[in-house]
Amino acid sequence: MLSSCSETLAHRERVITPTGMEPELGEEDVGSKAWEPGMLARQSGVSMDDDLNRSQSRLGFLDMDKEAKQDLIDDKEFDIPQVDTPPTLESILNETDDEEESFIPEDPALLNVEAIDVHSCDTSSLASSDSGDRVHKRKKKLPDAFSRHGSVMHHSLLKGISAQIVSAADKVDAGLPTAIAVSNLIAVGTSHGLALIFGKDTNQAMRLCLGSTAVGAQYGAVSALSINSDCSRLLCGFAKGQITMWDLAGGKLLRTITDAHPPGTAILHIKFTDDPTLAVCNDSGGSVFELTFKRVMGVRTCESRCLFSGSKGEVCCIEPLHTKAELRDHPITHYSLLAMASLTKILVIGLKPSLKVWMTFPYGRMDPSSVPLLAWHFVILQGALNPMLAFCRGDVVHFLLVKRDDSGAIHINKQKQLHLHYDLINFTWINARTVALLDSAEKLHVIDRQTQEELETLEISDVQLVYNSSHFKSLATGGNVSQALAFVGEKACYESISSYGGQIFYLGTKSVHAMTLRNWRERVDHLLKQDCYNEALALAWSFHEGKAKAVVGLSGDPKKRKSVVADKIVEILLQYTEKALRKCPEQGKIQVMEQHFQDTVPLMVDYCLLLQRTDILFSQMYDKLSENCVAKGVFLECLEPYLLRDQLPGLTAHVMKDLLLHFQDQGQMESVEACIVHMDITSLDIQNIVHMCWEHRLYDAVIYVYNKGTNDFISPMEKLFNAISAPINSGKSLTDEQVVMGNKLLVYISSSLAGRAYPLGDIPEDLVPLVKNQVFEFLIRLHSPETPQEEEVYPYIRTLLHFDTREFLNVLALTFEDFTNDKQAVEHQQRIVDILLKVMVENSDFTPSQVGCLFTFLARQLAKPDNTLFVNRMLFDQVLEFLCSPDDDSRHSERQQVLLELLHAGGVVQFEENRLIQLAERAQFYQICEFMYERKHQYDKIIDCYMQDPIRKQDVFNYIHNILSIPGYSAEEKEATWDKTMQHMEELILLCPSKAADLVCTHFSSHLEDVIGKLKDPLLVLQFLRSLLDPRDGAHVTPEVLQTLPHITELFIDLMYQNDPEQVAPLLQILEHYRLEETIQIAQRHNHHETLAYLLEKKGDVEAAFRVMLMRLQERLSNLTSDSVDSPSFKVMPNMKDLEETLTETILLCERTSDTLNQQQREALWFPLLEAMMSPQKHFTSSSAQMYSESLKTLTMQVLNSMATYISLPSILQRILQDPVYGKGKLVEIQGLVLGMLDTFNYEQTLLETTTNLLNQDLHWSLCNLKASVTRALVPKQDYCCVCLQQYKRRQEATDEIIVFSCGHLYHSLCLLGKDCKVEVGGQSQWICHRCNSTNKGRAGRQTVTDVKKGRTTSLAQVRGTSSRSSREEAAKKSSTDPILDPQQLQAFQHLCRLYKGTSRLALLTELCRSQSPEKSSSYYASYGGIATSSVFQNENFQLHLAPPPYLGD
Repeated sequence: MLSSCSETLAHRERVITPTGMEPELGEEDVGSKAWEPGMLARQSGVSMDDDLNRSQSRLGFLDMDKEAKQDLIDDKEFDIPQVDTPPTLESILNETDDEEESFIPEDPALLNVEAIDVHSCDTSSLASSDSGDRVHKRKKKLPDAFSRHGSVMHHSLLKGISAQIVSAADKVDAGLPTAIAVSNLIAVGTSHGLALIFGKDTNQAMRLCLGSTAVGAQYGAVSALSINSDCSRLLCGFAKGQITMWDLAGGKLLRTITDAHPPGTAILHIKFTDDPTLAVCNDSGGSVFELTFKRVMGVRTCESRCLFSGSKGEVCCIEPLHTKAELRDHPITHYSLLAMASLTKILVIGLKPSLKVWMTFPYGRMDPSSVPLLAWHFVILQGALNPMLAFCRGDVVHFLLVKRDDSGAIHINKQKQLHLHYDLINFTWINARTVALLDSAEKLHVIDRQTQEELETLEISDVQLVYNSSHFKSLATGGNVSQALAFVGEKACYESISSYGGQIFYLGTKSVHAMTLRNWRERVDHLLKQDCYNEALALAWSFHEGKAKAVVGLSGDPKKRKSVVADKIVEILLQYTEKALRKCPEQGKIQVMEQHFQDTVPLMVDYCLLLQRTDILFSQMYDKLSENCVAKGVFLECLEPYLLRDQLPGLTAHVMKDLLLHFQDQGQMESVEACIVHMDITSLDIQNIVHMCWEHRLYDAVIYVYNKGTNDFISPMEKLFNAISAPINSGKSLTDEQVVMGNKLLVYISSSLAGRAYPLGDIPEDLVPLVKNQVFEFLIRLHSPETPQEEEVYPYIRTLLHFDTREFLNVLALTFEDFTNDKQAVEHQQRIVDILLKVMVENSDFTPSQVGCLFTFLARQLAKPDNTLFVNRMLFDQVLEFLCSPDDDSRHSERQQVLLELLHAGGVVQFEENRLIQLAERAQFYQICEFMYERKHQYDKIIDCYMQDPIRKQDVFNYIHNILSIPGYSAEEKEATWDKTMQHMEELILLCPSKAADLVCTHFSSHLEDVIGKLKDPLLVLQFLRSLLDPRDGAHVTPEVLQTLPHITELFIDLMYQNDPEQVAPLLQILEHYRLEETIQIAQRHNHHETLAYLLEKKGDVEAAFRVMLMRLQERLSNLTSDSVDSPSFKVMPNMKDLEETLTETILLCERTSDTLNQQQREALWFPLLEAMMSPQKHFTSSSAQMYSESLKTLTMQVLNSMATYISLPSILQRILQDPVYGKGKLVEIQGLVLGMLDTFNYEQTLLETTTNLLNQDLHWSLCNLKASVTRALVPKQDYCCVCLQQYKRRQEATDEIIVFSCGHLYHSLCLLGKDCKVEVGGQSQWICHRCNSTNKGRAGRQTVTDVKKGRTTSLAQVRGTSSRSSREEAAKKSSTDPILDPQQLQAFQHLCRLYKGTSRLALLTELCRSQSPEKSSSYYASYGGIATSSVFQNENFQLHLAPPPYLGD
């Protein structure tokens, strides 16, 4: 119908009314005089003025001046190039909608890259509306978003407009509201064809009522409204297709357009562009038309041009790009961009200077009921202001940034997508950063676009939103729309929601609602009204830090904004303080009160300190909280962590005093000490604080107060010395408290000498030299101030040395490192060293460890390159004599360790090396000897040190290995070490045979015979060889060495025979490198039958091995017979056990060798064994046979059962009956044996019959299931081809067939053939599913064409031809005569076989047949050896399942 729409409607003109002519009576009736604005208030029966006065304080709009009409922009001014032959829109729209090509942005560098949006075109709302604030009626919001962002949106009911709409419907039959448009005025269309115009001032008074119910009956309901940019014109679209234009200044009808689009279709959308002479409309046929308004010779006309034909795809949403007045000079506005959304794609076209399509974006497959949405807004990205188009359908929002380059071309770049979990029915920009999304459940979601964070969710179902479903179904014109468009219209509410100036207006069935972003103060105050002080403070702080979202009302530079918000936070904190005191729980409930203030006071302190408003914190807030003792205590405790982090400046003396008294009253003296060392205590009473600290042993606080308060660094040292010197001088052990004091004293001295304050901070630079001198002078004092008569000289140094010698010397060492080489520093160092030597060397009350620490300290100092100290070398010799005294065995390890530390510290240069080694050997200081030998590179002597040192003896192996294997040692050094190791080899093996074996394998394998030759003890040789040759012990000699020295392995076997004969048999199975003949001789020499038989069998002499085992068995039987006569029964049992073991080994030998023998050779093995077991029973008397005859019969039956596998039963019976003894009529004695053989035969016969029945049933069941599987009908998931997306009935080619797979996908055979989905398998053609094969390409275990060719596909296909009946009959005839299974059936059968994979049925039947026919079995065994071991019954994993097979589901 619309194929030639652009030709027939392109240039039609409509003459309306000449300028200056008074309207005729009919037009006047339709105009504003038909209904005066005041009429509604007079007829309503209620005082509208009273209602408006009551709501005036809560609802109001800022008056907006009418925007001035702008002159049209000349295209030549911007040098826009002329397009000679612009492409037609039809040529672009003719492409099919089925393509799913992905959108490729023209600027790939901007793909998924979005700069920070710091600008908002609409950051302030038009009005601060409090009218009808229905906070109490609002549904609960998401708790997380509410706690972070508060209430972002202000929801208000426009009571004045709502009441007038209801009154109009009741009084003048205006009908229900159907559409809304908002600019500086609010226009509401009704179902009876009226357009009600309301002001946005405080009174919300109706200004105009356009149209009449009579015209409404002719045109139908108002289906779309649009107000132009200067709010002077109103376009009304009607349900029956007419369009009217009104003058909003006087309510005059300017145009009535009835032929702008095809008749019989409703107007879905009508939109003014920024050009007041240009508009676009969209009808229910899916077409889009451009309306150009002209005025020629005083006559108003309208030209219509088809932009998009509904026959090419139905458009259901249009959105022109509107710009604010201040952005009219933006270069993008010259193109008059229009976005259109059809059911399959998005288009962006330019209406100027000529029609051009700038972008097409296909949706892909979407939910057919989802509503396409479009919305424009200007945003700043990467420093440039450009329009951004948001479009969505379903649950994904796409953002497209539109940019114009220097050449005039428009580039559209895809930005970050917004993925949602709900379907949208409306998308609205609030400002450049904030969007409002309405989902299909009528929940409004406020989202920050950049972070995609949901700020608030509101339930607006009580608005009773108006839907445009009837217009999309075109019910007023007979419903002549497509099913797809009608389906979309079920959720369409395009004309019920309008936004302007950052406000969103929702049209309900009886009301109009407005949504506005709250400014930052309103959001904070809203939380305060709900007593959410914590959330309010957090939100205000986010405003202060610039991290809040959807911020309105904060302007100016950052410093000014922070100041404004800070004042608000202070105001909240003071209110919070009063509220906390006012709502305090009942007095007396201390725990409840504490919890109450713990929840409130710390938060107040935190925000005061974050704002750095300690003046408020310690004055107004503290004074108020001090009224409650519990609140005061909580407040003081909150200060501690900030005080410890030095984050509490401006702490007043009053608060400091209260803080210390509070912790003291609470008994928290550790907190008192921690606070004192962070306070400025100059304003406090120092004397009282010192007294309190000494009383409670707060030593850190004492030192801090003396240092900071009086700059006295010596007094605390004297007091601490006096506390620990008395017990040390008297020889008493120190208490834990005294140890703590001593450690603090050492740290204090170290800090003072290093220029650091104790316990934290630094000493002022001008005091550092003075403090160091004072501390040194204090330490080297000859006597203390109050000198007792018995006090020794240098009491302070002596006390510290006795307390902890090593740590005190470490303190001095660190101090010497910081000293400069000036004269005074050198004198101090030398003076300290002289005092240390005098105190420690001249007194015998110091331990060797303490003396060694001193000389280690001195050696380190003397080893420095810039050393200035002098120490008499004689003192080092005295220390050496003292430490190496052989007469003193006490503290041997301690003295050696001290001397070793002294040598490592550089003291070796103070001694004569030979004398040092001599003294160390005499004192058995082997570590000292090792240190000296290593300096001389005498590594071989170090081995002697390890061997003589009982503590480190085991480490000698690692040492030798390192010397011989690690590079860096000379050949001479390694050779000397190797020789020394060979000398001590016997000792090493005796020390640890396993480690010695590892060492020999690594470094001495070529001299293995020499190593063994050094060993005198045979047991030691055995231990060594066991570690060397037994793989289970870890060491591994190379096979080449053992092959050249087989006699070593034979020696090991010989020794094992002598010492552990029971382990020889398993050992022979592990060892390899020995000679069989020599080893057999060793076994014969030791008369070990078990290993001898094994060796003979390994050699290949089976008969000799059998004779050995048979002789051993006969010997055991003979012993059993003799013992049973002469010994009691309890002594016979061990012999019987030995007999069973020997018989088992003999049977195993016969079974192992029977596979390689013929029938005669087998009988030569088994019949002597049977004779050996039966012969003792022939000569027993009745009295002796009763003791063990049953056991012998059981063993004999075991022989018969084993030999029955290799010897036929008739041969066994014939041999028994031919025996001379049994041939004389004594069959009673073998009755049990014969009956046992018959029972075995009966069992095997029953087993065969049962197995055969089960196999037959299993085969029948499998074939039935296979038949059911391959003949089952396949049900497709859809009725169209998955390739061409057309219904299977549409294509009627003679060669085309319908193919359905088991996965439910349906194809035309020609479509599937075009996708290369037909493969050859086993000479037959086979189809594979194209969608499943392509979907699984990225997954592990995917089914590909290669898998199908290998027969691994599990998909079945059924083919239904669409050709003539004769071809189907021929195909059916062919299929009925062809008994061969197709490839899918073969694969299904193979799948069943794999499912029940186990022992082959053929193998089972073969084995059972052999057991039924002994003669055939004998010949078979004779011809093919090795069958017995491969028998399924001999397999240890063989299991016979006598249960029916499980049911296999479909």
